Amino acid sequence: MTSQNPLLDIAEWKNRPGPRGIPSVCSAHPLVIEAAMLRALREGQHLLIEATCNQVNQDGGYTGMTPSDFRTFVEKIAAKTGFPVDRLILGGDHLGPNPWKHLAAEEAMGKAVAMIEAYAKAGFIKLHLDTSMGCLGEPVALPDALTAERAATLAAAAEQAIAGMSGPKPVYIIGTEVPIPGGAMEELDVLEVTKPAAALETVSIHRQAFERAGATDAFSRAIGVVVQPGVEFGNQNVIAYDPPAARALSAALTGIPGFVFEAHSTDYQTEDALAALVSDRFAILKVGPGLTFALREALYGLDRIAAFLYPGKRSESLIEVTERVLSQEPKNWEKYYHGPAEEQRLQRHFSYSDRIRYYWPHPQIDAAVSDLFATLEGVEIPETLISQYLQASYPRVRQGVTKPFAHDLAIASVDAVLEIYFSACKQ
Repeated sequence: MTSQNPLLDIAEWKNRPGPRGIPSVCSAHPLVIEAAMLRALREGQHLLIEATCNQVNQDGGYTGMTPSDFRTFVEKIAAKTGFPVDRLILGGDHLGPNPWKHLAAEEAMGKAVAMIEAYAKAGFIKLHLDTSMGCLGEPVALPDALTAERAATLAAAAEQAIAGMSGPKPVYIIGTEVPIPGGAMEELDVLEVTKPAAALETVSIHRQAFERAGATDAFSRAIGVVVQPGVEFGNQNVIAYDPPAARALSAALTGIPGFVFEAHSTDYQTEDALAALVSDRFAILKVGPGLTFALREALYGLDRIAAFLYPGKRSESLIEVTERVLSQEPKNWEKYYHGPAEEQRLQRHFSYSDRIRYYWPHPQIDAAVSDLFATLEGVEIPETLISQYLQASYPRVRQGVTKPFAHDLAIASVDAVLEIYFSACKQ
């Protein structure tokens, strides 16, 4: 393979002009991806978009897309926005047996190998290896040595899959000290920051496992370790980054040259907190639910605007359709939302964990969103209604930055979140 992976030297970004970190956009929603491309265009930066093992895999995942499908999907949006594909970085997140952990380990790992091969062949050049979960008959969490051995197996498979192909070789992310893919399972009050010795041990044990698997060259492109810096969100609360609590962990990077930390679940952190994370060398900031949360706010605001401007034009509002589908098909939220019926109803729509994001591709909800945009097609929405229902976008509209049309307002809502990530990475 030829040409260098743009993330390969991320550990050195702190010593040069330009961004010191990079946001990782973890979403398969076309409006989120469009907003991210438009923001990256304005910033003149690369754009890192990641898909998770549950979202996109060789069996289709919950989006119905294989890795190759996802690349085609993203590149179509790039063509629409004018974003250059040579500045697009595709990543795979939590790649491992998680979607198949109900199977015996050998079978689940066989599926995981097929998945990472598909990701690698499709040109995903940032691969997060996550083999920490137990499979059928195993403990929930596995010993570090077994986790590293399975991660090395996946890396070796990815390298073999792309042997002789052109393009940059993938970089690898190791370590898994975060909640399971999809978010925390319960409300959180406090988090234990990863101990420095644990981060160093993760790198050491993976280095040895890669060597045993004949994947030493792959490990030379391991650039990041997933650790817990003390940030997370539950259904109703956000645990803010506390730099002093992570100071010792940040300092541990001096013992592993060439590495940065990857911070998961940074959604809903303030710009100051994100900038502090980047300053402390948590150089990869993953965000997903925070973006679709902002999009849902915009869609619900537009839903109210359409109902006011055109009463009775639609048989059901978007909110009504969404509530009906969520109630009838609870599989993607019922493990996460608890309490009495009224509390579950609140969380279905307004939880920080944003399980509603799994439902936007649902045919009925997708049709309701299309109907909403069709209702407001070409309509210049009065500033006063934007002030009432889309307050976050109101200043941009008043300043002439955002046009008062439905699609522009939806993009602007997501961009408001993206802007602070790109800004934090430059500080």
